[in-house]
Amino acid sequence: MNQLPTKCPICNGELAVTRLYCPQCDTTIEGHFSPGRNPFANLSPEQLQFTLTFVRCEGRFNRMEEELNLSYPTLRNRLNDVIRTLGFEPGREEPQPQVVRLSAEDRLRILDDLAQGKISSEEAQQQLRGVKKGESAGMDANSSERKG
Repeated sequence: MNQLPTKCPICNGELAVTRLYCPQCDTTIEGHFSPGRNPFANLSPEQLQFTLTFVRCEGRFNRMEEELNLSYPTLRNRLNDVIRTLGFEPGREEPQPQVVRLSAEDRLRILDDLAQGKISSEEAQQQLRGVKKGESAGMDANSSERKG
């Protein structure tokens, strides 16, 4: 069975599905249906195959190098192409908030500040979770997690 096209081959406009058919019971449904947004629909067949290989190899480039007989820089470039096609910018990581363990005294102080109206309930919740406002984790904390 052919893959559902998402773009018009003439004008490149978005296509709408107007008929669905069940071969098992010979039912036809007509109307205007959205095909649903598949983030992988914009990938070329080669990019989709690369992505499937990436998942099958659990993201391990050394296994992909052996399987595809490609160098690490080539694999990295292909992954970056897939990332861009999916609408993301490669190499950008979202900053993670720094989490701090609070003592019992700190928790009581936060609750007192909330009771006195010094902070909002949202601020109190954030502080009680141990997330420091406006700070992100340092590179040292993340560098050991990004090996691979």
